[in-house]
Amino acid sequence: MRLDKFLCEMNMGSRSEVKELIRRGAVTVNGLTAKEVDCKIHENADMVCVRGQKLSYQRYFYYMLNKPQGLICATEDKMSPTVMELLAPQDRRPDLFPVGRLDKDTEGFLLLTNDGELAHRLLSPKKHVDKTYLVSIKHGLSGEEICRLEQGVDIGEERLTLPAKVLPTKAENQILLTIQEGKFHQVKRMMKAVDNEVTALRRISFGPLTLDEALQPGEYRELTEEEVKILYEA
Repeated sequence: MRLDKFLCEMNMGSRSEVKELIRRGAVTVNGLTAKEVDCKIHENADMVCVRGQKLSYQRYFYYMLNKPQGLICATEDKMSPTVMELLAPQDRRPDLFPVGRLDKDTEGFLLLTNDGELAHRLLSPKKHVDKTYLVSIKHGLSGEEICRLEQGVDIGEERLTLPAKVLPTKAENQILLTIQEGKFHQVKRMMKAVDNEVTALRRISFGPLTLDEALQPGEYRELTEEEVKILYEA
């Protein structure tokens, strides 16, 4: 790998900024001051330091975020704040993106990563990855309405929604809804299809992972290696 590419992937700056670091003699490779931006290194074997600080190579990053209301799921937006603005400066990377979308007024589990392969696996319609939501609704569901949701309802698409799972909770007018699709405003449209209305929506699980209860709205943490492995097996 080229040294400048390595430094960019390690979030040391843009291409022009890392070139300037090298020009100033701030970068060493195996103890020797780097002189060329395009010199080749082995990212997992060579020791690269910036201003004396050793960099350990990490290609992919995975974060579990408890999304609060009021933010949109995008890398940038001119009109509204985005979920990326919740990241600490040291964790912000230009290649990170949210996997899938939650509506602006929806809370809960959102995965942020720069691993395109994993994102594709989780979002592919062929994979049927479960997504579970805690849904507060205007009024309770009848048995017939639950049956309709579990069989698939008409939300104005060419086909009915895939079968869902509906579980009541101890709270009044609240259900757990598990779906395997991610259509635009899908949960709200499903509730509308059975003459109901969503009053609050929170995603509590994505695939085999459940939102960490220790994360307050707006907080995030890096996934463990085991959690990443579990997602790949979903």
